[in-house]
Amino acid sequence: MPLTFAVPSADALPLTVLSPSDVDTWLSQASDASAAWVRATGFSGAIGEAVLIPGASGAPVAALAGIGSERHRDRTRFVLAACVSHLKSGTYVLQPEGLTGLDLQSEALGWLLTGYAYDRYKAQSGAKAQLVAPDGVDAALVERLAAAEGLTRDLINTPANDMGPSALETMATDLARTFGATCDVTRGDALLSANFPMIHAVGRAASDAPRLIDMRWGQHGPTLTLVGKGVCFDTGGLNLKPGGSMALMKKDMGGAANVLGLAQMIMAADLPVRLRVLIPAVENSVAGASFRPGDILKSRKGLTVEINNTDAEGRLVLADALTLGDEETPDAMISMATLTGAARVAVGPDLAPFFTDAEDVATALINAAPRMADPVWRMPFWSPYEQMIEPGIADLDNAPGGGQAGAITAALFLRRFVTHAPRYAHFDIYGWQQRAAPGRSKGGLGQGARAIFAALPQVLGL
Repeated sequence: MPLTFAVPSADALPLTVLSPSDVDTWLSQASDASAAWVRATGFSGAIGEAVLIPGASGAPVAALAGIGSERHRDRTRFVLAACVSHLKSGTYVLQPEGLTGLDLQSEALGWLLTGYAYDRYKAQSGAKAQLVAPDGVDAALVERLAAAEGLTRDLINTPANDMGPSALETMATDLARTFGATCDVTRGDALLSANFPMIHAVGRAASDAPRLIDMRWGQHGPTLTLVGKGVCFDTGGLNLKPGGSMALMKKDMGGAANVLGLAQMIMAADLPVRLRVLIPAVENSVAGASFRPGDILKSRKGLTVEINNTDAEGRLVLADALTLGDEETPDAMISMATLTGAARVAVGPDLAPFFTDAEDVATALINAAPRMADPVWRMPFWSPYEQMIEPGIADLDNAPGGGQAGAITAALFLRRFVTHAPRYAHFDIYGWQQRAAPGRSKGGLGQGARAIFAALPQVLGL
């Protein structure tokens, strides 16, 4: 189902949202029949409750949705979305009473996202209750945000047999074509002659050749470079993951999926920026050509990297791409990656942790995230830990031992490859919804992209 608002119609049902403290007032003002019906259903105004109110003919003429108490609303990202699955197929119009205190734009987005379903391999659908765009909501913006989230989820949800490096390239080139962008791709052994040695090393063992996708859009305005980790499947390489850890590794290209979704937001909104998107697309496989623990690789930047774990491959491919992006000294550069389990241990699956030395970027992101229903959390580029990524035999260590500060040391590793861009931020995201929640189906998930989009005007002075 398209993630769009419904067209207003005569048969649209009025939908009133109520908190528990509002229910008695509503009942006192309703007709005797409607009040009796709602009392009989046990409707209390709790989050996720919904009731259809019948008219004289028995057909529904109105509906109620519970939004819970303020304390409980703080625990639910999309409050209205929690009730949508309990509403019958049809069109609904929000009534003005009860909306005070709700961020209607976020709630409208959450409603649209209930319509998402991944149906490439099996017929299925999301919620079928459709919403007329509420007054005061920027409907076009919300629809663009929902469409971008749908793209990101589709990319992550697609298994590696259908979303390897070549398929990811196709998705990127299709997106570029849609918005009049250009897309250049360097593949296979051409990566060596073009000086992307670490991208080549990580992906060379796979049957689907490694590649660097380079998309450009826009002719005027400040420069923005997005870099997304495109590890389409991660076996761990010769440091082979156990089966349980490998099960979700189709999502290891979640960074690429998120930057493509963000790029779609930017291009669809026609922001006045010069956008560049860099995606190192590889599969970390096991074969005779696999790179090995103990190898020392030379990066595009000239820094040497000792490989102490082939399962810490994402930072290697990102390093070459970041170096390329940094060579143009963009006004801002952002990397996104499903990089470390340590980030999940630190903040869990819901928050998108980010690192930056630019205070204006951090402030803009922290301010933008709540109004986009896209929570982020700042983590430190803690320079005293730099010594942890310096092995002695090479300039850098891709997987320092000790088991501590893993997300920070990974971020510090990436920062070594950004020396010109005045504003750099790195997002270490999860990209996956473990259990279905309002507005968030189980599976692939966009994280951080909406917050970045909303922060761009402040970061780039648009």
